[in-house]
Amino acid sequence: MAASDDLRVREAVPTDSSAIVAIYNQGIRRRSATFETRERTNDDIQSWFGVPRHPLLVAEIDGEVLGWIHASDYRPRECYAGIAEFSVYVADAAQGRGIGSALMAAFLPACEQAGLWKVLSRIFVENTGSRALCQRFGFREVGIYEKHAQLDGVWKDVVIVERLLPANLK
Repeated sequence: MAASDDLRVREAVPTDSSAIVAIYNQGIRRRSATFETRERTNDDIQSWFGVPRHPLLVAEIDGEVLGWIHASDYRPRECYAGIAEFSVYVADAAQGRGIGSALMAAFLPACEQAGLWKVLSRIFVENTGSRALCQRFGFREVGIYEKHAQLDGVWKDVVIVERLLPANLK
């Protein structure tokens, strides 16, 4: 299904935290996108808001937040200040509606504007939807971390993806 004409992507605000947490917790319960097993609370994500180098965007239709994308620190060393890890989540009921693509299309320019020169992520090898999203937006698969961590007692491999942001590499 194509994205709705009334799909809107915007910067997240603290009042979006309940929707962000609900979508994140769906992903945690689904066990297909994160090693996290503890469900999040509003307090857990308050530090995400208003960080200049870390865009946090939401996608909404008719005022309902249906997905989010967020950049976070890659490493604490100053030399990596222009690199961010990212996560993108779409509500279960909104999968396949182009929301991930709309989020990514707005996120990459927001990252460039924030001064980042690279964004990256680790994706479960079997998460074909996230891998396809990244491929559509010019990410390259760098390699695979084998047995990166355990989820529910099972070792999982992850694909490392990265995308350079050329405007900031000059």
